[in-house]
Amino acid sequence: MPAELALDSGFGGELPFEQIDDAAIAAITELYREVLPPGGAILDVLSGWVSHLPPEAPYRRVVGVGIDQCALTENAFLDEWRLHDLNRDPVLPFPNGEFDGATICAAIQNLTRPGDVIREVARVLRPGAPLIVSFSNRCQTTKAIACWCLLDETQHLCRIAQYFAEAGNWADIRCIDRTPSGGGQPLYAVIGRSLGAHPPGASD
Repeated sequence: MPAELALDSGFGGELPFEQIDDAAIAAITELYREVLPPGGAILDVLSGWVSHLPPEAPYRRVVGVGIDQCALTENAFLDEWRLHDLNRDPVLPFPNGEFDGATICAAIQNLTRPGDVIREVARVLRPGAPLIVSFSNRCQTTKAIACWCLLDETQHLCRIAQYFAEAGNWADIRCIDRTPSGGGQPLYAVIGRSLGAHPPGASD
């Protein structure tokens, strides 16, 4: 597997005040339960020490991609993982159509080329498979791209939806607010359905 580590490999080492709380985590898990296909192969992009997947879901395979080897090793949800710095190389190390669903949880703000990564995720998903990009109002400002810290939550949703649209290989793009009704940190997500590596009408 690729062994290139970023100099700052801290996706799995956030301080407590930079992490999402239990209510937001439960909302993420419920969203995954609703959208990700049971029995499917799931790709966890920018994976850390936990993936927040529903523990009872019988996924066939869960693969993580991240830059912190210790965090990936500790992630009990993962069947396998790849060390891969998507800021250095946004090309995912998988063939076309290998996965049935994908997630990016509370980490999209750390990507310097998010549109390229989202386009790549569509390539490695089968047509119709979902990508869930979720986020809250917590992030490590030292890792987030500068423009992220200047936007509010609505602008974050619009920006992420724009990444999907500009990638050109997504359909059914939806922005949703899944903030827990009983209180806790806000939770938002953008969900798209892959059109595959070669969307209808795309030129060779």
